[in-house]
Amino acid sequence: MSRHCEKPGTVDYSEAENPDIARLAEGLCDCDLQAQNAEFAGTGGVSRNNRELGFVPGYLNTGTGETLASRFSDGRPAPIHVLDGLPDSWIGARDASGKVTRAARTVVAGFLRNGEFFTRASAASAKARDHG
Repeated sequence: MSRHCEKPGTVDYSEAENPDIARLAEGLCDCDLQAQNAEFAGTGGVSRNNRELGFVPGYLNTGTGETLASRFSDGRPAPIHVLDGLPDSWIGARDASGKVTRAARTVVAGFLRNGEFFTRASAASAKARDHG
């Protein structure tokens, strides 16, 4: 897969204790979201596979402990992970036109259900456990 936001010196996080958290070192970008979707394809770690269980795409700010649902830039709820709807304090970088290109280093993509944050891995496990 071609990564339009390839980062110099990108680290292989496959051996990290928690790859979702380890990726914070550089800040989440659209290509990271695409890679996570590919990694969790066919599992409850992808929006289209867990919606019926009450999961909504969201984010955790590990610096503050705050969570929020994914939103489009105009504030409407997004059915997938979208960076443009993040609050300004959660944004790491924007391009010249103002489009969010990277979340802050403290932001992790995952899902919200009943007020609780789930990483992609924990959402996948919950779906497998609860609904095989």
